[in-house]
Amino acid sequence: MIETMRWENGKLILLDQTKLPLTTEFITCEDYRRVRVAIKILEVRGAPAIGAAAAFAMVLAGKEASNRPDFVGALDKMRADLITARPTAVNLEWAANKLFNLAKKLNEQDMRPREIVSELEKLAVKIYDEDIKKNKAMGKFGAEILPDEAIVLTHCNAGALATCGYGTALGVIRAAKECGKLKMVYSDETRPLLQGARLTAYELCEDDIPVTCITDGMAAWTMKKKGINCVVVGADRIASNGDTANKIGTYGVALAARAHNIPFYIAAPVSTFDFSLASGEEIPIEERKGEEIKKFRSEITAPTKALTFNPSFDVTPHELIAGIITEYGVVRAPYIDNIKKLQELAKEE
Repeated sequence: MIETMRWENGKLILLDQTKLPLTTEFITCEDYRRVRVAIKILEVRGAPAIGAAAAFAMVLAGKEASNRPDFVGALDKMRADLITARPTAVNLEWAANKLFNLAKKLNEQDMRPREIVSELEKLAVKIYDEDIKKNKAMGKFGAEILPDEAIVLTHCNAGALATCGYGTALGVIRAAKECGKLKMVYSDETRPLLQGARLTAYELCEDDIPVTCITDGMAAWTMKKKGINCVVVGADRIASNGDTANKIGTYGVALAARAHNIPFYIAAPVSTFDFSLASGEEIPIEERKGEEIKKFRSEITAPTKALTFNPSFDVTPHELIAGIITEYGVVRAPYIDNIKKLQELAKEE
């Protein structure tokens, strides 16, 4: 599996995912602002990977803030700036807040700023390491519920590239292949930035996992004609009732799956749940520049006068979701009750 990021000599090295699959290039981030840019322009993307990158960004911010008279105040401003990079992915805010809260607590205990930064670094490394463990646990639970001879449709990229390694939705697919249950993966290309074609198909091919690329508009027909028997996708934010925000196009896939009586699963760690939100109606949806859908690469593909609507995400209502695969197991309806149990279980660790 290709490496998404690494922490090396006090610097964050990120794989530039905007260049894949044509070239493999890495970005060296020496301050939190460069990490923020990388998150904003999708050089690093995928909720868990964004969370881990944000954790390391907070370490870099801590180093900078340690030279300021008001260490905590300066760090808080940097935290607030960092989390504006991508408003929908809750892992970004989760990680930034987790490290800031630790810094604030240690500061109240009169620990020196440079010592605090050392503790922040330990926590960031722990978040990175635990993400891979969580993904493998999700893979195990997910593979157990996939049918034999699984023909899986997935959307966008929720693989090793979207995490610190192994993947969420693709972690389930990897685990299914490892136990001999996987027959084929169909990957939506995922317009307008083609994460499904550029990234999902790329990493599955790298790992010799059978994959067929289709356009987004082919998903429903492929379900009808190619024997799709389950759908597994990732998530960027999950509300307390199970409503789930994911890459734009996911909602349509869920509707098509329901029409064809195909189980539709979400794979995401507990850090992707936003327990403060009652439903998907409260999830902020990022809108990106219209130029992304009026051109392909550098070629103009639509009239310049045409208006655009370019939301990055949509929300799939919980009624369409057969189960949410987490590192603790598979959460099923009734979601409000079972997500509360999941929240309590997560608090115990």
